[in-house]
Amino acid sequence: MTGPRFTKLAQSLPATVPFVGPEAQERNMGRAFDARLGANENIFGPSPKAIAAMQSAASDIWMYGDPESHDLRHALADFHAVAPENIVVGEGIDGLLGYLVRLLIETGDSVVTSLGAYPTFNYHVAGFGGALHTVPYHGDSEDLPALLSKAAEVDAKLVYFANPDNPMGSWCKGADIVAQLDAIPEGCVLVLDEAYVELAPEGTAAPVSIDDPRVIRMRTFSKGYGMAGARVGYALGQADFIRAFEKIRNHFGMNRAAQAGALAALQDANWLQETRAKVAAARDTITDIAAKYGLTALHSATNFVAIDCGRDGAYAKAILDGLVARGVFVRMPFVAPQNRCIRISCGPEHELALFDAALEEVLAELG
Repeated sequence: MTGPRFTKLAQSLPATVPFVGPEAQERNMGRAFDARLGANENIFGPSPKAIAAMQSAASDIWMYGDPESHDLRHALADFHAVAPENIVVGEGIDGLLGYLVRLLIETGDSVVTSLGAYPTFNYHVAGFGGALHTVPYHGDSEDLPALLSKAAEVDAKLVYFANPDNPMGSWCKGADIVAQLDAIPEGCVLVLDEAYVELAPEGTAAPVSIDDPRVIRMRTFSKGYGMAGARVGYALGQADFIRAFEKIRNHFGMNRAAQAGALAALQDANWLQETRAKVAAARDTITDIAAKYGLTALHSATNFVAIDCGRDGAYAKAILDGLVARGVFVRMPFVAPQNRCIRISCGPEHELALFDAALEEVLAELG
């Protein structure tokens, strides 16, 4: 009897996941978290109109979702003042990153990203045999000039850059990104991950021409719109580039109810504005909590705040472990020197109060 004959590439990869979910940690602990502040989720939730739309669509869940995401894609086109042909909808930015890497990267092809940036992208690159090259952060921000310089050096086919950034929450002006586009090497594509842009200051979104084939921008309904569990993302790009996704994407991957919810969320501008205000207030609260204990909260344009714990990664990990043991789920960057920080999701006052109380206990215990 023989087993499956895995590819050499699959045999060479470790069986890992980019993140261990809070549910897995709860199962290991034998208890639920009191405050879920670690997964960059929008704890304030989606628009009630989105919830109602998904509930209404539930009775039709026996049908596959529209494989063209026609209504949502056309609404997004109107929202961004582009053509529907410039937009592809997918299973969150994570799913779209996988499709993008599948389109562009073969074994040995060079890809450039920041050391310590969003690890799921690296996971896709490894899965298709790409050669990943990394560039250190500049301070606590991704360094786009250095990324593009490295891309030219290694003949990269793809460069990943997030604005705002995960895990540090830093950001730059979109106009500054556009000013650097001519530094993209020939035959290279800049993937601009704008997952948190709805929560960022005005001017953060990069005003890239939709007809520029050197750039593809990615957005999501997971963050500002509070629909992480629905898995709805979309990419904006030059029409021929976007059309290439039709060759390889899962055409029936988009849930019918999720499409309906995203369409309703997009149309509820008031709810998004209210969410922006709640997130901004929570960022201020987290900043005040950090300062109370002599820690430093980094400026953030996202729905989380990185807190500089003032020492090294081992100390930050001890704080994280202490918080988790007290029922407060948080995460931290995984590469030095950013791993001197812990990362706290914005949330309602009662959850941040639990974080405050737990942090006080942990710091007192560590001395």
